[in-house]
Parts: sequence; structure tokens; C-alpha cells
Amino acid sequence: MADKQAVPMSALQVLEEALGMDLTAAGDTAEAVAAEGAYYLEQVTITEASEDDYEYEEIPDDNFSIPEGEEDLAKAIKMVQETATDTQILEQKTVLPSKQPLPEVIEDFLCNFLIKMGMTRTLDCFQSEWYELIQKGLTELRDLGTVPDVYTQNMLLENENKNLKKELKHYKQAANKAREDLLKTQKERDFHRMHHKRVVQEKNKLINDLKGLKLHYASYEPTIRVLHEKHHTLLKQKMLTSLERDRAVGQISGLQATLKNMEIGHTHHASEIRVVPNSEKENAPEGPTQKSLREAREKNKTKIKDNTKDSEFPTEMPPNPNLYLYKENICPAKFDYKLNNIFRLHELPVSCIITHPCKDILISCGEDRLWKVVGFPKGNVLLTGFGHTDWLSDCCFHPSGNKLATSSGDTTVKLWDLSKGNCILTFEGHSHAVWSCTWHSCGDFVASSSLDTTSKIWDVNSERCRCTLYGHTDSVNSIEFFPCSNILLTGSADKTLSVWDARTGNCEQSLYGHMHSVNDATFTPRGHMIASCDACGVIKLWDFRKLLPIVSIDVGPSPGNEVNFDSSGRVLAQASGSGVVHLLDLKSGQIHKLMGHENEAHTVVFSHEGKYLFSGGSDGTVRTWS
Repeated sequence: MADKQAVPMSALQVLEEALGMDLTAAGDTAEAVAAEGAYYLEQVTITEASEDDYEYEEIPDDNFSIPEGEEDLAKAIKMVQETATDTQILEQKTVLPSKQPLPEVIEDFLCNFLIKMGMTRTLDCFQSEWYELIQKGLTELRDLGTVPDVYTQNMLLENENKNLKKELKHYKQAANKAREDLLKTQKERDFHRMHHKRVVQEKNKLINDLKGLKLHYASYEPTIRVLHEKHHTLLKQKMLTSLERDRAVGQISGLQATLKNMEIGHTHHASEIRVVPNSEKENAPEGPTQKSLREAREKNKTKIKDNTKDSEFPTEMPPNPNLYLYKENICPAKFDYKLNNIFRLHELPVSCIITHPCKDILISCGEDRLWKVVGFPKGNVLLTGFGHTDWLSDCCFHPSGNKLATSSGDTTVKLWDLSKGNCILTFEGHSHAVWSCTWHSCGDFVASSSLDTTSKIWDVNSERCRCTLYGHTDSVNSIEFFPCSNILLTGSADKTLSVWDARTGNCEQSLYGHMHSVNDATFTPRGHMIASCDACGVIKLWDFRKLLPIVSIDVGPSPGNEVNFDSSGRVLAQASGSGVVHLLDLKSGQIHKLMGHENEAHTVVFSHEGKYLFSGGSDGTVRTWS
């Protein structure tokens, strides 16, 4: 056995060797300490005798039981109550405040270490020798001290460091993956940004090209108009030249025949003067000029015989009575219209509404091939007319108010006697649907416009077409006579308005400015202004005296189907494809909206006194506003 003085040093060496083991053992010990808590010494019996023959003193076994005969009932009850109280406290699992753990002493640390490692024989030797030294007084516990907490703390920190390294590795992997996703997203963002810039550049380029094409097209419109005029002039010159050529050919033929006769006369010795009878004159050969003149005379005679009932256009027109009505200001402007009543007059959309110039009645035309005379404000149907084989597009009162003209998709224009409701005349000549019709103020002529790009003037007395107006390149959607004159106004899908002389059939002026199809055009009651609307809801006002545009108002994008002035000429109403009726104050420029139609509004008209406003929609109803 080692020397007595060397025992403390050997204990410290054993501690150092225990603390100097590999990191794995230290880590396991730390984990065990952390998991199981502190270890305590067990009581062991030393069988071998020590060298000093140490004698152990026996400790008497105290018996705390109550001797027989000394039992007390009160004490027994008290013990049972204490036992029940302890059991109740244990059941309640009262948590006592934890005490501060004491640092582990060196011998406890070594014993716990040997127990954990399973070194039982070494543990037995250590305990026998250790307690023997204590009994002999060769060592003191207080001199050895306790195990420093820094080692346990180091082991715990090392374990935590390992866990943190694992988490750091995991976070690095997640960060690398996030970085890759970020780079991929940035590349996609840059790609889409470049694509967006390219699309914007292409859009701007297309917009600029479209503007350039519009300007280019607009610059060509006057040139095309001039070319049309030149074309008509050249056609006239060509016709005149052809006539002059035929006349010259006739003269040459006549001169040749005269020369031939003179040569024949000179061959005879005696010159005779003969009187040619009429029969010989008729049998004599005639030149081309004489033949053409004879055919023209015969044709003219036949034409005069066939058209003895042709009406003449009036040369002196009466003054427009609306000029005086405007000055007297009988009907002031009204804008505060409110929906008063709804009448369902047709099963299909209403295409046109007109009011009688004197009476409180209106006529509505529908796509159900019917026209109806309706009294207002009650809305009672007074008369129903039928005879067209297709939808009705427009209607117009005779200036006297006792006749009606209607146009239809069946390519015809019909005249009706309102006193009987019978069709008195049908005009046929258009090759496609007829869009509009209008009466001349004298009552002897009716004009119509058609989808076949032409307009026609019909003579009511001779019951035939007097003139066909050519010039538009697309459907002619509206036609109207200037009040108390022989001037016609047409609006076409070729985006132009044209002013015509009804007596000659010539286009006097064309108005350019609309960018879309012109759906309707009308004069003011005074006749000094024109209003037109197109398929994109743009309203244009024109000065009829100067034939120049005044103002353009966009109430789109829904199409404007019809425009009409009130009797004062100050308010312009427009029926819109959105179902809104727009009222334009020509004095202030304000626009008022009447909301009441659930679907598209096709037509709008004022009563002759301006008290009521009527509008027709695609649902077959007529709405009354007052």
C-alpha cells in the first residue's frame, strides 16, 4: 500500500486522470449528470480486517413500536390522522421549492464515475482503502475540496456547441437553397421586366403608327373628294365631247352627201330645179346627227306622254315658320324630365317614334312589322298598320299630318292614309333595306336612303322614282329635307355627311370629321345648324351656313342611335346604346342624363310643345318623360 504522506497526492492524481479522459466519456458523464442528477454513496460492509485491528462498535437497534399494554386509543387515532394527512399531501403533489444543488465532492464524483463505468472491483478497492484512510485519520475531506463546476459547465457547453453546429449546418443549407431560389426569382423578374419593356415599346410603336396612319388617311380624304369631283367633271366633259364628236361626224356626213350630189348635178348638162315632195324627203338618207335628234324628239315625246303627272319642285318656298317661333320663345328649354310612364307597344325593339305636328298623338314603328298610332299621355292605341313583310326602320308625317310614309327592311317605302289606315302607294326600287324616309315640305315628294349606298327621290303624283343620288360608298343611314327647301341631308356609314340639291340630284357639299359610321343627322328647327351622331357616341354640331364643324362632344363609347332637337332648338336629345338618353344644353354645354331604359335606347323625340319626351328601346317599350 502507498505511503501515508502520498495518499492525498494520489487522490488528486486519480481525480486528474478521471477528468483527463477522452471527450466522449466526459460528454457522457455530463449528459448522465444532467439527466439523472447527483449520485449518493451506498452502505457497504467491509469483511476484511484492517491492519490496525480496528473494532467497530455495534449500534443498538431502537424499537419505536409501542409495547403491549401501553397502547393508547387517542394516540392511535392521532397517528391515523397524521397518516391520512400525509397521504393527502402526497396526492396533492405539493411542489416544494427546490434547493440550490450543492457541488459534488471529489470522492462522490469518483464513486459515481466508477459505478457508471461498471468498474465494481475498482470501486470496492477504492472504498475499502479510502474509508480505511479516513478511519486512521490520514486524510481530511475538507482539504480535498469539491469538483470545480467549470468542468461540468464545459461539458454542457460542448454538447450545446455540437447542437449549435448541427443547427448552423442546417441553416447554411437552407440559406444556400434560399439564395438559389432568390437568384432564380431575380432572373425571372429581369426576364419579365425586359419582356414588359419590349411589349410597351411595341405598343407605343403601334400607337404611333396608328396615329400616323390616321393622319395619313385624313390627309387623303380631301384629295379623294377632289378626285371624285374631278371624276364627275371629266365624265361630264366626256359626254360633251361625245356629243360634239357625233355632231361633227354628222356634219361631215352631210357635207360629203352634199358634195356627192353636187358632183352628180354637174354631170348633167341641164341644171334643173326640182321641188322634192315630202315623201321623197322622208325616204332620203339621213346622217347620224339627224338620226340622233329624231330619236331624242321621239323619246322626249314618249316621256312627256307617259309622265303627264310629274310634280314640279317649287321655285319659291315659303319662309320657315320656326324662325318666328324661336324669336317668340314660346317653348322654353326644359331639362328636368322624369320618367312618367312605360307603354309596351311592340313585341320586338322599337325603331322609330315621331309626334304629330299638331295633335297629341305619336306613331311608333317596331321590328315586329307594325306601326301604331298612340294617344298621349294615356298611351291608348288608336290605330295599327300592317303591310310590310320585314322590320320597319323609319316613318315620317306628311306636312298636313293626314298621311304617313314608312321605310322597311323589305326594300320598300309605303305611303298610308291615316284616316283609314290603308296603304295607298308602295315605292319599289332599292336593292337592299331602306333605313330612312322623309317628306318634302310641299308634300309631293318623298326621299329615302338605303343600305345599297344610294338615296332616291320619289314623286307621289307620278308614282315613280324621279332621281337617284349616287356618291356615298357605304350604307346611307339617314336622310332629311331641309325645312322649306329643296335641299337634302344624308348621313352614311362611310363617315361623311352630304348635302344634295333635290332638283338636280347633285352633291353640293360633303362634310368630313366623324371617325366612325354616322347613324343619324338632323337640322335644328331654324335650320341654321346640323347635329349628327356616330357609332362611338360622338355628337358633332355643324354650321349649315358655313358648312363647317362647330363642336364635337363624346358621350360614348356606346353608339348614338338617334338625335333630335326640341322645338326651341336649344336642347339636343340623343338615344344611346347604353340605354341612357343624353340631353345637351347648347347654351351652357351641360349634359343631362335620363336613366330609365334597362336595355338599348333606339329612338328619342320631343313633343311639339316640349312638355313631353318619348324614347323607345330594344325591349319593345316606349317611355314617357315629363
